[in-house]
Amino acid sequence: MGFAFEEIEETIRMVQSEKLDIRTITMGISLRDCSGEDANAISKKIYDKITKKAENLVKVAEELESEFGIPIVNKRISVTPIAIVADNIKKEDFILIASSFDKAAKNVGVNFIGGYSALVHKGFTDGDLNLINSIPQVLSETERVCSSVNVATTKAGINMDAVALMGKIIKDTAELTKENDGIGAAKLVVFCNAPEDNPFMAGAFHGVGEGECVINVGVSGPGVVLAALSKLPKNADFGQISETIKKTSFKITRAGELIGRLAAKRLGTSFGILDLSLAPTPEIGDSIANILESMGLSKCGSHGTTAALALLNDAVKKGGVMASSYVGGLSGAFIPVSEDAGMIDAVEAGALSLEKLEAMTCVCSVGLDMIAIPGDTPPETISAIIADEMAIGMINKKTTAVRIIPAPGKKEGDHVEFGGLLGHAPVMKVNSFSPKDFINRGGRIPAPLHSLNN
Repeated sequence: MGFAFEEIEETIRMVQSEKLDIRTITMGISLRDCSGEDANAISKKIYDKITKKAENLVKVAEELESEFGIPIVNKRISVTPIAIVADNIKKEDFILIASSFDKAAKNVGVNFIGGYSALVHKGFTDGDLNLINSIPQVLSETERVCSSVNVATTKAGINMDAVALMGKIIKDTAELTKENDGIGAAKLVVFCNAPEDNPFMAGAFHGVGEGECVINVGVSGPGVVLAALSKLPKNADFGQISETIKKTSFKITRAGELIGRLAAKRLGTSFGILDLSLAPTPEIGDSIANILESMGLSKCGSHGTTAALALLNDAVKKGGVMASSYVGGLSGAFIPVSEDAGMIDAVEAGALSLEKLEAMTCVCSVGLDMIAIPGDTPPETISAIIADEMAIGMINKKTTAVRIIPAPGKKEGDHVEFGGLLGHAPVMKVNSFSPKDFINRGGRIPAPLHSLNN
């Protein structure tokens, strides 16, 4: 499908007045040929391959920004989960590899590199455990490394031993970065049904079913959607709202695919997927919460919020798949509290609680995201929050995730500041009743009946 001049002209208008941007161009790189048993050799092979494959990534992205006037906010890399590449090494050796990882990212100029990851939805290998136990130190000592752990799938159920462990890992990671309000935990995601082609951090990794090297693009435009809805009559019904979002989503997706295909061509690699995820920023007017409020809610978090989000997420997907045959990744609406000015306002107003956010994750594209909680929250409570979110993903056959920050020294009502796109957030209330005995049972929650669909 070609791109008409009128489409490009309209895209420029959306950039200039409605905050459309390409949120990320992410190069996925397979490291399966870098495996071995010697950490120094693995580190060198990883560094050499990343710096060779991605040496022109930032340069090409900046050229495209200049040519089309579309901001490309982030240039990133995702790689094969490191626990798979280096399954036979010790915990301290994983730290060495992570350092090499970080140096490669700095060398090529990307802001984040994802794939310090393990897939443990059905159990651990020794390498998985070594990597997971190294996460707090790695995220406290590196600048650009992001980590993710998949602990559940619809087919396998929920690995509750992994869930219990991740509560402790998140707590330790936050504590080791307490000088920056626990920011290390903002670079760590726990998944159910993690996608292999997600271009967004901190959860991006290059799946084992992916090719040698691909370009995946994440495009975002909450401001564009909000602007389109603001032009509707006040009495527009939900069908009209849905149609408007679908048409806007179509236009945003087309702009993203244009950039993605050109980037792949110039880099001599394949175009993978276009992830159409309405990812907000802390800027005013670039908020998912404001879109929901534009439908008639007095505040995001009021009754009706989950229904409004379901409509938004569905319409975004329908518009996107009409524009591209290669929509993938997460594709939908994100609800990260610290990265959304409207969400922050809603929490501060008392309209939006952790429990309401959990309900909203049943119908959005990811899960509990960038939520600050009191620093004295027990690890078992963090694990229980993860367990609930994993259950939503497992039962509903969708991706869910938890990126939660137990802010050291902070209590409910305090504020944390992460800066940049990570934003800032009020510390939210957490239910004080203990789930410790539940979490300590261990084992695996079995997969649901509808997983048996062969």
